Amino acid sequence: MASQSQPAGGLSLRRLLAIVVFLYAVEGYPMALFRDVWPVYLREAGMPLRWIGLVSGLYLAWSIKPLWSPLIDRFGERRQWIAGALLTMAALQFAIPALDPGGAAAALFLVLAGICIASATQDIAIDAYTIGLTDTGREGPVNSARVIAYRLSIVVFGAGPLLVADRLGWAVAHTTTAVAAIAMAAFLLACPRVPVPEEARRDVLGAFRPWARRGGVVSVLLFVLFFRLSDMAIGPMIATFWVDSGLSKSEMAFVRVTLGSIATMVGAVLGGWLVARLGVGRALPWVGVLAIGSNLGYAAAAAWPESGRAGIFAASVVESLCSGIGVAGFMSFLMRICDKNHAAVQYATLTGLYALPGTLAGAVSGAAVEALGYAPWFAITAAISVPAFAFLPAARRWARLAEEADEP
Repeated sequence: MASQSQPAGGLSLRRLLAIVVFLYAVEGYPMALFRDVWPVYLREAGMPLRWIGLVSGLYLAWSIKPLWSPLIDRFGERRQWIAGALLTMAALQFAIPALDPGGAAAALFLVLAGICIASATQDIAIDAYTIGLTDTGREGPVNSARVIAYRLSIVVFGAGPLLVADRLGWAVAHTTTAVAAIAMAAFLLACPRVPVPEEARRDVLGAFRPWARRGGVVSVLLFVLFFRLSDMAIGPMIATFWVDSGLSKSEMAFVRVTLGSIATMVGAVLGGWLVARLGVGRALPWVGVLAIGSNLGYAAAAAWPESGRAGIFAASVVESLCSGIGVAGFMSFLMRICDKNHAAVQYATLTGLYALPGTLAGAVSGAAVEALGYAPWFAITAAISVPAFAFLPAARRWARLAEEADEP
């Protein structure tokens, strides 16, 4: 079989990881605004909860990004797409202070929607560019670095604008984040170019042909669909469980920012080490068991409330640690099975595939907890990813075939 990879330009591992850290700090930047900054800004400005709920629904942009992913492979260079998305987000953020969340809610909603679409586009290009840079065998450390960088970016760009707004006002906060986007776009000039052969550009519709040749495509796609479902289904109810368990805001901040961030980063390092040590295919079963088992820690904490804060803190550490391991291992698998020349389309399809059912599971999680209680729902979230193991042999076979195709 012909090799799927293009030379990554002879990058040393140190320089490769430095570029990956920068790229995924960039990728985490708009998500931090979406998740942590905008809800506070909109609520303080007096926007009704129903509108804030609609804003949260803009996460759909990340689920449907495969629809325009062929454009990234077909036209321009991936660095240009990333820089263009950053500059678009900057321009839209400069406009936010001029829009009254009360009197111009519809216009503000469109601006925020534009930022989300630009962010999802940026994600497509960043993932494709990273796959193009990464040689086979380096997926483990690369995915450790990307998880750590993304997590730190969420903390910095989630807390930073809030601190600026608290001291200098929201207009300065929005302007500061816009300037940060411009600075990151300029820094992209220092990153190496990753060319895509012209024949591959013209064959965007044939991006899935390599997958079809491998066989078992349905089984692999079902593996991708189920593998992270547990993680995404439990996520929306963790914070409400903290609230209903009586944790103070400072305790919740400690759990999320300090314990959660440290545990996730340690997990990412362990996940990368596991992939480097065992290989992608052999690491997947271990990664899967840990990812599912972590939900049972929260189920236990909810079932035995007498465990108190110690039980909640322990469950949080286990969940964040295993989540870091799971994400690093799973992303290594996705990176391994994508063709470098068609990475934008393929990777966007895979991430969109697991994001959509995860979003739907998260959407019904509140009603499920109201009907069943926290402990049963947390246990169910652990169970809903078990079907992934039925499709594990096909996933491991694809990882092996992709590795063999990259061998000289």
